[in-house]
Amino acid sequence: MKSKVREAILAYLFLVPSFLILGTFVFWPVGFSFVLSFFRWDFKNMRSPVFAGLENYREIFRFFPAMEHSFTEALLWTLFLIFVSVAFVVSIYGIAFKKRISWILLISTVLLYFSDLSLLRTLLLFVCLSLFTILVLRTRKDLSRHVAGMVAIITALLVLMFALDRRFYTVIDFLLEGRDRNLFVKAMFNTLYYVVLSVPITIGLALGIALLLNSNVKFRAFFRTAYFVPFVTSVVAISLVWRWIFDDAYGLLNYFLSFFNVQKIAWLKDERWTIPTVAIVSIWRTVGYDAVIFLAGLQNIDRSYYEAADVDGANSRQKFFYITWPLLSPTTFFLLIVSLINAFKVFTEVYVLYSGLPGPYNNSGLTMVYYVFDRFYVQQRMGIACAAAYILFAIILVFTLIQFRVGRSVVEYVS
Repeated sequence: MKSKVREAILAYLFLVPSFLILGTFVFWPVGFSFVLSFFRWDFKNMRSPVFAGLENYREIFRFFPAMEHSFTEALLWTLFLIFVSVAFVVSIYGIAFKKRISWILLISTVLLYFSDLSLLRTLLLFVCLSLFTILVLRTRKDLSRHVAGMVAIITALLVLMFALDRRFYTVIDFLLEGRDRNLFVKAMFNTLYYVVLSVPITIGLALGIALLLNSNVKFRAFFRTAYFVPFVTSVVAISLVWRWIFDDAYGLLNYFLSFFNVQKIAWLKDERWTIPTVAIVSIWRTVGYDAVIFLAGLQNIDRSYYEAADVDGANSRQKFFYITWPLLSPTTFFLLIVSLINAFKVFTEVYVLYSGLPGPYNNSGLTMVYYVFDRFYVQQRMGIACAAAYILFAIILVFTLIQFRVGRSVVEYVS
């Protein structure tokens, strides 16, 4: 018993330096910034911050002019549309496998949904649903449950597409309307746009590169290094090089596009291209890191699975979808979480590409981290900056918890 206590004390003594460093430079600043988010701490109150309660959080979400619709209304409409889409998925999926209750659910959902749609959209939606339902019914003997589920999900997505009628005021409509009335909402919108644009493309390209590097390709070591070098290179240096590449008059990118008769694009001057431009730089920088991680996951898959598949006569596509992709799910899960967190923290690319400005004009490149930076260092409103930082932390936490929840049922671990 004494030896175990002695070992435990010795272990904690070895951890004391790490705890001191983390406590000084991580835990204490994080906790102190949370406290300061409830204080009015600006240039006027630099020496003695004034307690303001939730005023900083209310200030962040204050609209000028005021919104015509409330966020609660938008959230309720969004939940209604989600309910309708889920009902369609459940009903069509059940019809494919002869569940009579699904017909009742489908009819009731259609009646509920059609009550607030124009005639033209009603007819288009009815035709769409009919085609997909017929497809599932006529081919259900050949379709697996997964394929039938995909058909139902596609149908639900089409339902959502037709649902974007102006009569429905969803959260997306709230963000679209509020981004021009509130800078933080615009920063949220731009950041979400960047995340949706960059994360899936980066992971998809990285997986393709990893599959190529895992095959019998010459100079594999050289290509692995070449793809990984941008990740360890300074973000500032990369952004400066890409700023020259994106130049609309003398840039290398427009020069190559001219060979395909594409007119010159004002990459750094047109607000429509601000987020795609930042995404291109980030994808080019991080795809090598993701590819190396995927490559490590591919090399950990036992070759006996592929040998058994060869004996059964499986082709390359079947090997990928039934062996490679399922066994890569832990690696994909890890990269999704890391990529999502890093994408929400995008800042340096915007700052360097646009010379310290949040985009060419109209705050088209304003991200959530840039908003925190502007409030803290430029406007000296540290209380609001701390509040915005914790809102960003809450958003990242929610997305991470959702990924963990989904990953718990999807990720496969093979011993």
